[in-house]
Amino acid sequence: MRDLSKLFNFYSVSLTDFGSSTNPRSAQACFWDRLRVPVVFERTVTKIMTPSNEISTETPSFEGLGIADNLLKAIASHKYTIPTPIQKASIPIAIEGKDMIGIAQTGTGKTLAFGIPLLQRISRVKKKGLVLLPTRELALQVNETLEKIGGSFGLRTAVLIGGASMHLQRKQLVRKPHVIVATPGRLNDFLNQKAVSLADIGFLVLDEADRMLDMGFAPQIEAILRYIPKERQTMLFSATMPKEIVSIANKHMHLPVRIEIAPQGTTAENVEQEMYFVRKEEKLSLLESLLKNQEGPILLFSRTKHGAKKIARSLRGMGHSAAEIHANRSQSQRVAALSGFKSGAHKILVATDIAARGIDVTGIALVLNFDLPGTPEDYVHRIGRTGRAGKGGKAISFATPDQAGDVKRIERLIRRPITTKQATGLKAQPASSFRDERPRSAPAYRHNRSARPPYRGGGRPAQGGMSHPPMQRRSSPPHGSHPPVTDLPTPSVQNGVRRIYLPE
Repeated sequence: MRDLSKLFNFYSVSLTDFGSSTNPRSAQACFWDRLRVPVVFERTVTKIMTPSNEISTETPSFEGLGIADNLLKAIASHKYTIPTPIQKASIPIAIEGKDMIGIAQTGTGKTLAFGIPLLQRISRVKKKGLVLLPTRELALQVNETLEKIGGSFGLRTAVLIGGASMHLQRKQLVRKPHVIVATPGRLNDFLNQKAVSLADIGFLVLDEADRMLDMGFAPQIEAILRYIPKERQTMLFSATMPKEIVSIANKHMHLPVRIEIAPQGTTAENVEQEMYFVRKEEKLSLLESLLKNQEGPILLFSRTKHGAKKIARSLRGMGHSAAEIHANRSQSQRVAALSGFKSGAHKILVATDIAARGIDVTGIALVLNFDLPGTPEDYVHRIGRTGRAGKGGKAISFATPDQAGDVKRIERLIRRPITTKQATGLKAQPASSFRDERPRSAPAYRHNRSARPPYRGGGRPAQGGMSHPPMQRRSSPPHGSHPPVTDLPTPSVQNGVRRIYLPE
């Protein structure tokens, strides 16, 4: 790749602050002035991207990509030295202000690929940035990276995600953030309440766009785009390129440059992949045997949140330190589980696909798919949690015999066969251990007629299949408890009052 700095005419300027030091927009005066961004007067380079194995290695560092000197120092201070292929290819294009679509494997550094140009561009034109992501965990990690790079320049961010206090998030908006990092659902909540304005957004990033569409965020994204000015720079990053993303590009982007580092669906070459065909009732036994000799952090994926809860409980019963992260956990519980996994307090993190693109933990030794994912694309994102930043990794998957077709579809997407292994000497677990999980409070008889308690007349079964004592039905008193009607005395009327006397 040619040195782009030789083709540009740079002139370093100090950008003025937004206002006085009492203005909240200049509380940490001043992000814009400290960055001292070079202004480009000429744009004479036309980019043509090639696959990663054809990208030149003439630029072994971030220098020469058009990044401002002060920003280069901040990047180097956090030990980011060698850019990844997606970073080398996309940063110069994004700094030029062009719309772009970046297709790259999971774990290849897409956050810095849009984060560095975003910080530089907002300081140049004094517009705000908006980053949309599918999950809370991913939003928090992207915000952490942006603050790490831009914190020394006084960068202010606001994180708008579900499961957190809207009151505290409003306080972040009052500080006039330079960048808003949000999930579509929570941002729409603020827009509906007229608590946030997107009129000054000049840069939009859609990260993990395919996942957002898979999760049904397309209507919410369309609603958000109606609040953003059409004169903006849009950057879209993803690991796959479904037709829905092509539709968004055609509708909302202006002549986007497509950067495809590797064919969509490609997995990292340094990740060893294995597949075990095993009966459902033998999965826990196989899991126990595999974990005996496994060192390092392990990320285990379950297809359902109730399955994740039960697997975590079984792992703790085996003597392993395990945490769980899924939709039934509160935001504080999810943050605590992820923090414990990062720090090493928990060796195993059991998660659903909600975390397949929201966990950026270095050094994950093994990704274990206890259940195959619902789509082949999710398989790519799951195993992308290991083997990151050029390091080696391993992925093991469990498949039942009737899932052979699903395995073939995965192999077709990743364009490589998966090593199949056989397990022997497994113990079958009770069928109840693998039954489709439901909340424990749900009565068993709702799903299994044979579990219904016997009917004893009156009343209804209580939760859990227990029955209350039969309710006594109000009825006429038994025959003989009162004198027959014929034995009743004749009513008498005295002073206009009708009286009747019953025998004692």
